Amino acid sequence: MNPLNWKTIAFQKFSTEQLFDVLQLRVDVFVVEQRCAYRELDEYDRHAEVRHLSGRNEAGELIAYSRLLPPGLRYPEVNLGRFVVRADSRKQGIGHQLLQTALREISGCWPAMPIRISAQDYLQGFYVQYGFSRVSDVYLEDGIPHVEMVKEV
Repeated sequence: MNPLNWKTIAFQKFSTEQLFDVLQLRVDVFVVEQRCAYRELDEYDRHAEVRHLSGRNEAGELIAYSRLLPPGLRYPEVNLGRFVVRADSRKQGIGHQLLQTALREISGCWPAMPIRISAQDYLQGFYVQYGFSRVSDVYLEDGIPHVEMVKEV
């Protein structure tokens, strides 16, 4: 796969098409594929300081996405969430590209701040590679086992 074109924007800067693509990807994976009936949309999406990170292929298709919340909005730390790669693009290193890009964006927007994630339990090893440590017991979030993880400064 060719490298993706990464872009970080605020909610207010989304075009209608960009917003549709993000919502479609998130719902396709988190609601349909993972069979979780939950409120996918929340007020965090449109908060002025939240950044939406998108990775698109050469054809302009949205392949990967993550939402970056500033410190103090959801947690005292920066929150990296809604981390998603399109199903037909997994196992190609895109998750690594997405996380590396997200970490660079976070360090640019909120330097020297720890980062908290609510990770699906089976992905702990993936996040540990990037300096995240488990800080909670396993818990169910929308019926899926998760753990809290933090990356210290």
